[in-house]
Amino acid sequence: MNYDLTDEQELVRRTVREFAETRVAPVAEELDREARFPYELVAELAELGLMGLPIPERYGGAGGDMVSYAIAIEELTRVDSSVAITVAAHTSLGTMPIYLFGSEEQKHEWLPRLASGRNLAAFGLTEPEAGSDAGATRTRAELRDGQWVIDGSKIFITNAGTDITACVTITARTGEGEISNLIVPNGTPGYEISPPLRKLGWRASDTRELHFHGCAVPEGNLLGVRGRGFQQFMEVLDGGRISVAAMGVGLAQGAYDLAVAYAAKRQQFGRPISSFQAIRFQLADMATEIEAGRQLVYRAAWLKDQGRPFALAAAQAKLYTGLLSNRAVNAALQIHGGYGFMDEFPISRLYRDQKILEIGEGTNEVQRMVIARHLGL
Repeated sequence: MNYDLTDEQELVRRTVREFAETRVAPVAEELDREARFPYELVAELAELGLMGLPIPERYGGAGGDMVSYAIAIEELTRVDSSVAITVAAHTSLGTMPIYLFGSEEQKHEWLPRLASGRNLAAFGLTEPEAGSDAGATRTRAELRDGQWVIDGSKIFITNAGTDITACVTITARTGEGEISNLIVPNGTPGYEISPPLRKLGWRASDTRELHFHGCAVPEGNLLGVRGRGFQQFMEVLDGGRISVAAMGVGLAQGAYDLAVAYAAKRQQFGRPISSFQAIRFQLADMATEIEAGRQLVYRAAWLKDQGRPFALAAAQAKLYTGLLSNRAVNAALQIHGGYGFMDEFPISRLYRDQKILEIGEGTNEVQRMVIARHLGL
């Protein structure tokens, strides 16, 4: 058993960490306060090859493995979750369905511009009445004269409405008891995108509601086999959980780093608060749980890289790191005391950003359902 990262994986960590600390950290608070999408940072991430890290080079990606991808998402989240989710949602949810299930024609049409980061992609699954029960989708698509005519709506969709978004892949009912996935290019008549939704956290990421009113796309925009949409998006979500689990580790690590730095300089009763056992024990617990969570994430990513079943490991990693990040950011803010409640201190932003990690890509309760099913319970 070898826990050492490869030279390539270590290079990814160094590269992304430097980028996060030198380019993202100085503007993270401003982007959050202004709820401004980080176009400049996305362009720079594209130049680094990080917008299509796990996509093969023949389709314009970097050809990296899932462990490297998890490391990249972890390092970005350590500094800012909005930038991290922009990369993760584009890669795991927007681009990956086309890579996994698209025809060669679809791959060559879409992947080079998506994997290179010239354009973004989104995945439209959640609906106002279909959240955890994703199979209850009400959006419909009817085949008429060689076109799929779509009617319905999606909500909480990341990256759908930016100036550089190229398409969204949506789930729709294409027949009785039949769900399929369709690629809908941005700008298609009948496809309307709401203004950005106001959120507790992830304020610099793009989150929208989508509406389809007689929106017609070519029959060839069907992704994969008709009627296999449910199985397709379940596979997409399994992989996406690795990236969200990596976000949980990254946010917990970022909260820990802030708490350690603050505790070392904050003086009370004539000495740094890091010298008090109550603080030291909290930091010791945080460091231990973060390392446990990191190993869960890397194992899930490694299993996927090996082509082995990884859905159970991904769900376990996502559940654990969601709970871990909650505990870590709460303890870190407590260590900051009243200053942690002020927006001038980054821990307040991490505190707000954390909660969605227990909701998105399947709530904690859904993860437990998935884990129980894989355990045969």
